[in-house]
Amino acid sequence: MDKSSHLPDDAVNVVSYDSPDPIYAMAISAANPTTIAIGSYLEELDNRVELLTFSIDPHSLKLAPGLSFDHPYPPTKLLFHPSSTPPTNLLASSGDYLRLWDVKESSIEPVSIFNNSKSSEYCAPLTSFDWNELEPRRIGTSSIDTTCTIWDIERGAVETQLIAHDKEVYDIAWGEAGVFASVSADGSVRIFDLRDKEHSTIIYESPTPDTPLLRLAWNKQDLRYMATILMDSNKIVILDIRSPAMPAAELQRHDASVNAIAWAPQSCRHICSAGDDGRALLWELPTVAGPNGIDPMLMYCSDSEINQLQWSGALPGWIAVALRGEDADVESVTCMFLFL
Repeated sequence: MDKSSHLPDDAVNVVSYDSPDPIYAMAISAANPTTIAIGSYLEELDNRVELLTFSIDPHSLKLAPGLSFDHPYPPTKLLFHPSSTPPTNLLASSGDYLRLWDVKESSIEPVSIFNNSKSSEYCAPLTSFDWNELEPRRIGTSSIDTTCTIWDIERGAVETQLIAHDKEVYDIAWGEAGVFASVSADGSVRIFDLRDKEHSTIIYESPTPDTPLLRLAWNKQDLRYMATILMDSNKIVILDIRSPAMPAAELQRHDASVNAIAWAPQSCRHICSAGDDGRALLWELPTVAGPNGIDPMLMYCSDSEINQLQWSGALPGWIAVALRGEDADVESVTCMFLFL
């Protein structure tokens, strides 16, 4: 870690908000980059989603009055509508169903609930989803029932549903308008093209059989590359879809399990990771890795495990991280913004 620089922990670079509940799901608005949604992670039916407002001058992060709502079960993911022009204040959440919410000036109203089960009023729990930036009418969801479902949210209908893996699907990410990838408990990364729904391409499999892959991030600035993380592993695997099976790089400077990854919104060579070691690491990927691997270029250290991170598309100098509370009885969580 000698080559990396510690990010100074001072009021200029870091602002925080303490929540009374543990936080997992988190999203930054594309239309209004000073708005952040956070979801509670309580192992019970009653959960909450709240909106925070971020101020650059002076730096502050505060709860937005009136902008919160009850959410059945913990949201597994939150995303705002990907378009910033014209501004669209839709927020999506996954959990027991895919849900859409309309964020108004002083309230948040439910819009739609999407159930992908054809035979029941209930559907299998959703582990994650991704909103298609090129075709915003499309949202893809992943589920524990081994399927991925592509929704046309404008029509409120299923565009297609695929049995994507042999086991639970844990994450999904769009590449092109009609191309998405997913990761699963079966340990594979698979790419699907909606023009040929009968086939998929396996581009990576865990080196240890059936080691689950938990998260997937597709590099939107260079679609040749994606990143994934393995369960209970300190490693981030960088994949080049032109060379299936063999990782393009493996980033191994965390001291505990990695929980979250995000590519830079305006750079094809930078990625951020965060994990149980309380570190958020910023990496610059070289053309060729050295003999001792790759060191991060910046490092933020906290005393708490980091559950989640989001990289602001409109304010690319800022990264939000959600940390577990240091006091287990209070279960407080802090959202912090890092100016890089």
